Amino acid sequence: MNATHHSFLFSFAEKYTVLLLGMVATMVLSRLLTPAEVGVYSLGAVLMALAQVVRDFGVGQYLIQEKTLDMDKLRAALGTSLIVAWLLAALVLIASGPLAHFYEEPRLKLVLQLLAINFLLIPFSALTLPMLRRQLRFRAIYAINAANSVSNMVVGVSLALLGCSYMSLVGAVLAGSLASLLTSLVVRPRELPWLPSRRGMKHIITFGAYSTGGGLVDEAGLVAPDLIIGKMIDVESLALFGKAQSMLGIFNQAITSAISPVVFPLFALRNREEGGAVPVYLRTISCMTALSWPFFLFLACMALPLVKVLYGEQWSACAPLISIMCLSAAVLSMFSMARYLFVATGQMRAQARLDAWAGLLRVAVLLGAAPFGLLAVAWGVVASTLVRSWLIYRCLRRLSGLEWRVLFQALRKSMVLCLLTAAPPLSMLVWHPHVRPLLALAVTALAMLACWIAGIFLLKHDIATEFLLLQRKLTGRMFAARSH
Repeated sequence: MNATHHSFLFSFAEKYTVLLLGMVATMVLSRLLTPAEVGVYSLGAVLMALAQVVRDFGVGQYLIQEKTLDMDKLRAALGTSLIVAWLLAALVLIASGPLAHFYEEPRLKLVLQLLAINFLLIPFSALTLPMLRRQLRFRAIYAINAANSVSNMVVGVSLALLGCSYMSLVGAVLAGSLASLLTSLVVRPRELPWLPSRRGMKHIITFGAYSTGGGLVDEAGLVAPDLIIGKMIDVESLALFGKAQSMLGIFNQAITSAISPVVFPLFALRNREEGGAVPVYLRTISCMTALSWPFFLFLACMALPLVKVLYGEQWSACAPLISIMCLSAAVLSMFSMARYLFVATGQMRAQARLDAWAGLLRVAVLLGAAPFGLLAVAWGVVASTLVRSWLIYRCLRRLSGLEWRVLFQALRKSMVLCLLTAAPPLSMLVWHPHVRPLLALAVTALAMLACWIAGIFLLKHDIATEFLLLQRKLTGRMFAARSH
């Protein structure tokens, strides 16, 4: 098995382990904590998400895309990470009181102060993960993230059972971060320095300014609904909206986040070669939409029974939000890899401008929608995402020469595949009120899977080729192992 396929294998294994453990923890905690309790933590987590974008300050992307790395550059990267992360820790501590007052939620102050501890721990492992990704050492990354997930689940559920309410979620995050740090020290590449340096930091800061600026605006657009709901509606509505977002995020956790760590260095490698990165990008989104479009179709149709099975009846109000926002998630999946293509080809400024316009538009639309309730906010997310997707396509066409005909050709088979898998979920929309939720989910999922497998081979989709290639390589390795 070549290095790329081996990397994908371990990347997917890591993401599915994290996803499975996270779902188990969520299913348990959703039954132990009320939406109001979860809402307090969710508001703190959303505010911290903005700071999380800044804390790396592009150091990870710099280490992956830099053609040659020496000790001076590595020490400068460590110095940049230390300064940014610890300044952020101080900023969060100072801002915790005013933010709690702004949201009229006194419990938020302690949540933010405890979550700020993460920033003190981050620099000690800041270089490890990007260097492991640069070296395609996804087995080590698997160990780090699995340790995080196990600790997060065990501590979170234990504290909730002890009656710690929303603080159980805070304790879970801190336990996961500590476990990640300890594991990263074990698998840490030997060439990484222990001491920082100021020499070379200016170049990294310049790179990070564009990378982080765009990422910060993009993240602000993503968390804007949560911040607006938390202020203009209430924390219980925030928890319901967050639960809907987390359901939509299952695809990103299972697929996008498993692919992106591999395709980013792959795009950078292909960009340094004559063939360029665009053909790899087209093949990547062809495979991604073959997975994402049937997934979001299933999720849109089966949202209510899925919420009942995973989270319980008390969260049923988030099901309509899920069904609405599946549309925007399906459209955006065509362009989810564009960010990595732009950064890998040195177009950070274009990405930053794109993020800025899309983020401002999203905030404006949601501020107008929030007074009309959660359903209006969900439709606002759809509208802003459709415009954002159009802006990304324009940028792709201008910078990479990607015409719509070429894009359509890459996505044509995925469109047909989605139609072939549509009958089971659409039929169950009529029948699921009369069927037990778990049975409805199982029957629909199995029927869709059968249609999907038949469809990818009937259409000779790119993803079928990838599966066959992986099967042959795995079979070859098994026979080779037996012969020895």
